[in-house]
Amino acid sequence: MNANNDYIIEILSGLGVIDHAEAEQALAKAELEDEDVIEILVREEYVEREVVMKTLASQFGMEYLPNLSSLEISQEVIDLISSDAAHRYKVIPVYQVDDTIKVAVSDPLDVDTIDSLQYLLNLNVEGVVASAADIEKKIELHYERAGTMDTMMEELTEGSVGADTKRGGGGRIGEEELTEDDAPIIKLVSLLIIEAFRSRASDIHIEPMEKELRVRYRIDGVLHEVECPPKRLQSAIIQRLKIMSHMSIAEKRVPQDGRIQINVMGRDLDLRVSTVPASHGESIVMRILDKDNLSMGLPQLGFLSDDKATFDKLIGLADGIILVTGPTGSGKSTTLYACLNEINLPDRKIITVEEPVEYEVDGINQVGVRADIGLTFAAALKSILRQAPNIIMIGEIRDMETAEIAVNASLTGHLVFSTLHTNDAPSAVTRMVDIGLKPFLVASSVRAIIAQRLVRSICDRCKEEYEPSTKDMRLLGTNADQMQEAKLYRGAGCSACSQTGYKGRIGIFEIFLINEEVQHLIFDQVPSSVLRVKARELGMRTLREDGLRKVIAGMTTLEEVFRVTVGDEV
Repeated sequence: MNANNDYIIEILSGLGVIDHAEAEQALAKAELEDEDVIEILVREEYVEREVVMKTLASQFGMEYLPNLSSLEISQEVIDLISSDAAHRYKVIPVYQVDDTIKVAVSDPLDVDTIDSLQYLLNLNVEGVVASAADIEKKIELHYERAGTMDTMMEELTEGSVGADTKRGGGGRIGEEELTEDDAPIIKLVSLLIIEAFRSRASDIHIEPMEKELRVRYRIDGVLHEVECPPKRLQSAIIQRLKIMSHMSIAEKRVPQDGRIQINVMGRDLDLRVSTVPASHGESIVMRILDKDNLSMGLPQLGFLSDDKATFDKLIGLADGIILVTGPTGSGKSTTLYACLNEINLPDRKIITVEEPVEYEVDGINQVGVRADIGLTFAAALKSILRQAPNIIMIGEIRDMETAEIAVNASLTGHLVFSTLHTNDAPSAVTRMVDIGLKPFLVASSVRAIIAQRLVRSICDRCKEEYEPSTKDMRLLGTNADQMQEAKLYRGAGCSACSQTGYKGRIGIFEIFLINEEVQHLIFDQVPSSVLRVKARELGMRTLREDGLRKVIAGMTTLEEVFRVTVGDEV
């Protein structure tokens, strides 16, 4: 059911446009038929569509255009919004005043569309209300039909697929010089990438099955299956992606890695592409790296005020090692880049060693590891120390040689950031010793270890408060008296979050500070369980405890926290 139905009915009945009985009947039918309540009201002749639209427009301080179909719109204004965006958002530009563009929308409650257009166009966008039918007619009049999977399939007949596509490169999607044979398959691959970007996906998975070619997008950490191309197009799609990634299309027996740099809807994206030979063909995963994520600060990552204060002190240190730990996909790299952004000042020299360089950052010297020519982490680190940096970021400490150089750098006056793959913060100490470092070196060089996970954020648009159950309070470790002032929230599900109730992700953190007491324990080579007990005594919150704080703060849900902290003892 449309999450806005209750709100619309409340407005219309409150203003006397419909009576109480009509409101209840319309809501019941809308819920039963899973339909927009406005359509029910008009179909049942409770109220005219124009009255509804005019009332809603007035409530939101928007202009109402009853005569959009007869309105003359200049081509100059039409050109402000692309055909793709007009079809995607179901809007039409009507006129422009200075740096503000007026756009006709059918749903005055759909603030996400206005926000998205404002971001895409880099102009002030104001909505005016018109009927969906009038907007659709105007779109058909002024724009060509937008590309969708259905229209792509219409073009992709057996004879039109060039199985031996010889063109590659990235660039702006759709600007390659195309032949009659390869244009449809290039459009289809471009569409897969564009749809993933629009869906806020972090990864695209193209997986050959026995009878189908499965396509899935990872959105907010969860895989969602999307409309799949026909199995017969598998070879052409995979070849096209390998050409774009500068991989060998002749080699299908071994894994390959590549990269695609493209511009999608005005945004520069990097796609890290990986192929692996599977039973029914090569499986491809593309990780989407959006450079706009670099602008995220520590609060946007999920650090609450007290943890941010702690973190600010850590990244302001003159030397030592700060480790960020967690499994693949837990946001470690994003956290490291956020740290570098905070301390990227003209009076500091920052050098990173990464495999590969994920994001290019102004003001930072970034070195990409290339093992094929002998430029390993260790070799790169030895060289960059002669460059006199203040701050070093190492993509990952994975062997003894890299670990030793990181420690020596920290002990000679450098601040070092790096990552490790461990489940919690105290285990990172054991991992460093297992790599081969002497315990006294670990104790004297490491300043802090931050373990992290990502949880989905509650969608702001459909966020609603609910009464916690006894089980919820037990999980939170609170009682009814303690919960009197606290509030729990969840997402009801709406179009903005694809009915999931979640939109975006934040981090939950476990910050393990290394003080003198902890240094002695590390030197004595105590197990990680003992370190964990001491850390808890010194005030370290576990991942689950930090997650529960964010549940009470209305940032995420209990289900999310318990999903990503299975086995974590509070």
